[in-house]
Amino acid sequence: MECDRVAVLVVVVLLCCQFEASAGLTFSSKLIHRFSDEAKSLSISRKGNASGDLWPERNSFEYFQLLLGNDLKRQRMKLGSQKNQLLFPSQGSQALFFGNELDWLHYTWIDIGTPNVSFLVALDAGSDLLWVPCDCIQCAPLSASYYNISLDRDLSEYSPSLSSTSRHLPCDHQLCEWSSNCKSPKDPCPYIFNYDDFENTSSAGFLVEDKLYLASVGDRTARKMFQAPVVLGCGRKQSGSYFDGAAPDGVMGLGPGDISVPSLLAKAGLIQNCFSLCFEENDSGRILFGDTGHASQQSTPFLPIQGSYVAYCVGVESYCVVKVYNELVSEFDKQMNAQRFSLQEGLWDYCYNASSQELHNIPAIQLKFPRNQDFVVHNPTFSVSHHQGFTMYCLSLQPTDDSYGIIGQNFMTGYHMVFDIENLKLGWSNSSCQDTSDSADVHLAPPPNDKSPNPLPTNEQQSIPRAPSVAPAIAGRTSSESSTASLLIPFPHLMISLLLLLR
Repeated sequence: MECDRVAVLVVVVLLCCQFEASAGLTFSSKLIHRFSDEAKSLSISRKGNASGDLWPERNSFEYFQLLLGNDLKRQRMKLGSQKNQLLFPSQGSQALFFGNELDWLHYTWIDIGTPNVSFLVALDAGSDLLWVPCDCIQCAPLSASYYNISLDRDLSEYSPSLSSTSRHLPCDHQLCEWSSNCKSPKDPCPYIFNYDDFENTSSAGFLVEDKLYLASVGDRTARKMFQAPVVLGCGRKQSGSYFDGAAPDGVMGLGPGDISVPSLLAKAGLIQNCFSLCFEENDSGRILFGDTGHASQQSTPFLPIQGSYVAYCVGVESYCVVKVYNELVSEFDKQMNAQRFSLQEGLWDYCYNASSQELHNIPAIQLKFPRNQDFVVHNPTFSVSHHQGFTMYCLSLQPTDDSYGIIGQNFMTGYHMVFDIENLKLGWSNSSCQDTSDSADVHLAPPPNDKSPNPLPTNEQQSIPRAPSVAPAIAGRTSSESSTASLLIPFPHLMISLLLLLR
């Protein structure tokens, strides 16, 4: 309370100084430490001698213990605010990888609706929309036995009519980008999302609001459960790769647009507008919402596209790959003491039947960002199990005629990657991924009534001119035929795009 009175006193003095400045007067105030002799005398004069007996002796153990206790209280008040917490999907922060069986994408389990229904959604940093199969007209198979992977349950189909917390997003809502197709402002907002880098691949349906279940980082006794308001696509009709089995249970868009999950969690006051991904050598990973990264991490600013931050793009000043592309692949070919193959009609020209020992000869790739920030790719290869029973290693580096390149999961392995939308920067630091989250399973309990965050923001609260939603033409992704998105380097000064699917 003494600190509060000092704060008020300082404000009053400053106001008085401003008022009397013309008269040439100078005012000052004296700050008194809460455990000083002066403060003790003041307390005794107001409350009597008994209060003095409670005063700690200066520089005693009790004295420092009280100071530490008050500091910790203030720190907890600051860190305990919802805006500064770290969240992950209620079933755990782990990102899962199933290789070719689920189209080389990374997935995580999420829970939606009331009662909650589980979905295995693909993680996509190149699009904004979260959608799941819903009241299906044309969806991929959802039976676990259909896929040659280890799943302990069938995949799910969402139905808004079966969730007590679901409601249609009306056409007149600001997040409805497809309102031109509506007959009435109060009709359910339709959507169609085209993924151009997957040929003829799309998801279509209508938008709904519902609850996404999340847990806070911490030990089990301190962990909190949240129901966050999000907008999701009721995906009634999928086409192309999504109908054939890529992302059969939906996609979670992680882009910077207003409708993405990170943006909506931030608008609801739950987190800072950022998230992190971390990938291990075994292709598993972690996802955390609200993670701003480490103080010692390197970072580089995002770049706008035609004046807007519609995708995660960063500028590279130069790159070091020992040699330029043609010389690099030629030197790579010389160093690989193995038979060279070409995969998928020349898409990957530098593939080899090689042992892991021979991979030590592969040169690293170093990207130079502004302010002398380095991003080193130690192993720019991916492996494929060949149908003849041996493993092939391919150099995931290709030339392109475009003015930008792509950084995918293969190049992010071993890094803690932070997508900081709030501060418009990309951060990274070396990591084994074990330090980014408590990945222990979280058992979903009935949500407490007092843990609901702020409701979905209104139309007026949604608008962020600097970060519009990613348009369907930009929400593209790399070919499903390869095991990892590759880094494309056409010339030394280029823009590396992080807008495509993380693989």
